[in-house]
Amino acid sequence: MFESLSNRLSKIIHNINTRGVLTEDSLQKVLSEVRIALLEADVTLPVVRTFMDNVKAQAIGSVIRKGLTPSQEFVRIVHGALVQSMGGQDLSLNLSKNIPSILLVVGFQGAGKTTTCAKIAKYLSVKEKKKVLLSSVDIYRPSGIRQLEILSNIAGIDFLKVEDDKNVINMASYVLRKAKSGCYDVVLIDTVGCLLTDLDLISEIVDLSSFLDPAEILLVVDAMLGQESAKIASFFSSKLSLSGVVLTKIDGDSRGGAALSTYHTINKSIKFIGTGEKVSDLEPFYVNRMASRILGMGDVLSLIEDIEHKVESVHVRHTLSKLNKGGVFDLSDFLNHLKQMRDLGGVDQILSKLPIMGSVSDTVKSKIDDKILMNMEVIISSMTIEERKYPNIIDGSRKRRIASGSGVSVQSVNVLLKRFGEVKSVMSKISKNGLSKVLDVVKNKLSSGFFQNKV
Repeated sequence: MFESLSNRLSKIIHNINTRGVLTEDSLQKVLSEVRIALLEADVTLPVVRTFMDNVKAQAIGSVIRKGLTPSQEFVRIVHGALVQSMGGQDLSLNLSKNIPSILLVVGFQGAGKTTTCAKIAKYLSVKEKKKVLLSSVDIYRPSGIRQLEILSNIAGIDFLKVEDDKNVINMASYVLRKAKSGCYDVVLIDTVGCLLTDLDLISEIVDLSSFLDPAEILLVVDAMLGQESAKIASFFSSKLSLSGVVLTKIDGDSRGGAALSTYHTINKSIKFIGTGEKVSDLEPFYVNRMASRILGMGDVLSLIEDIEHKVESVHVRHTLSKLNKGGVFDLSDFLNHLKQMRDLGGVDQILSKLPIMGSVSDTVKSKIDDKILMNMEVIISSMTIEERKYPNIIDGSRKRRIASGSGVSVQSVNVLLKRFGEVKSVMSKISKNGLSKVLDVVKNKLSSGFFQNKV
């Protein structure tokens, strides 16, 4: 996510060698490099100008705060400018207007609008404990309705299919009646995907919006479009009273232009980001956290929230119960945890949220991938049940057999056993305090700035 921009800014900050006062002469080259980095990230020119004016006004002549290096002071200034560029504050969905609250989802063709509907529904059901109804009024793409139905089943969300009606107002009216009679808290309605030239379709959505008077009109934007996303947002904003934006495919966006340009263009906050293809791959958009990610400072709070909501609590409770009763954390338990790491998005997704990755070289990053997890899973799968339960019996002969069966070297088996020992030690500590208590302590420390420079 934003690897290109993040790497450029990290290198620029690392090369700052000024001392005492950040003067115009000492920072002119740095500011020029930041400007180039933003333009190469496909940020729109007006946003770049505003951003640079903001940074320049604060940085030039700025006295280094006590306890900070020049680069840390510059990071503080750039972080603040990034936050302002993306809206400055976090805004949640407005679900208090009416019951049921109506969310109308609109967007460009191919932006991932239909998938996003299912993701938002899943999020509201799991995180907000809302009873959600999904439906579609896209009469021009029957396959889209079928797609949403399938995604609804995967997400475990109720879906209402409106049969044999070609009038979107009639369809929406029927959905709304069913939502009220079913006592739903939220009804999410998917609409037809439009191009900028589809004025008739846009007019249809405008009429639909007037009829429904939705609590939210969310625009789905493909983050990989860069500056083009700002044009799309501007077009929809001129026709509809948008309440917020959802950026999709952000896991494939290495530049970050859409995230930085959208708010400036339509003055509407980004509310969610799509981070993958699964219905659970949706995150609320936290401005401060995103600014930290762009600067290579990580996002540990989001990682902890992923662990709390995506890790199968059944497996965790089983393991902790086993340990509390005097049982031993074995390789079968370790195998379950490796699989859950993949559910969190894999090694790359997890490490991208850790602050240490900003200082890791590209050579090292290139060697980090999900093959690490898969190799470990294969090695454990090549062991007997007895070996998984009692790892201490794995001697040299057994290691050679396991290595041969899994297609790896004996050294790889030794590395796995070492990693298992480290995780076993951590699990024993968690069993004493409980996973939720450990995570709560870390979250509180992070939220209070315990691990951050005091500025």
